[in-house]
Amino acid sequence: MIKKYTSDEQGYRDALEVRRDVFVQEQQIDESEEIDEYEDSATHFVLYDENSKPVGASRLREVNGEGKVERVCILSSHRKKGLGEELMIAMEQTAKDLSIPSLILYAQIQAEDFYKKLGYQTTSSEPFLDANIPHVAMKKVLNSSE
Repeated sequence: MIKKYTSDEQGYRDALEVRRDVFVQEQQIDESEEIDEYEDSATHFVLYDENSKPVGASRLREVNGEGKVERVCILSSHRKKGLGEELMIAMEQTAKDLSIPSLILYAQIQAEDFYKKLGYQTTSSEPFLDANIPHVAMKKVLNSSE
């Protein structure tokens, strides 16, 4: 089950719990980089397992007329089960509902193929560092008639 929250709702804490586990603890990203000034302008998505435990999170915000997908993560214990795809589909549907024509994201290099399978195209010519991790820029034009 996927739920959406704003940063002032209780469920936002569930998103932060997953993000801290994946990004701060597992990937050693400084928390000051992980939790940034864009929290209040984003819609936060939380994926819950059958026991109502938060196991995935992401956020979506509008930037220059496009949707920006950020902070997509799944707990290591729940990866390779299609949950990341579920999260992405939920964000894409929300973007379509808001008439956002396309989504952009910065993918960690090891996740580039995952996003390509979902229809995203790499738009950066070279990888770049974000939080000291190599990333590529990617984009997907949404078909609003789907």
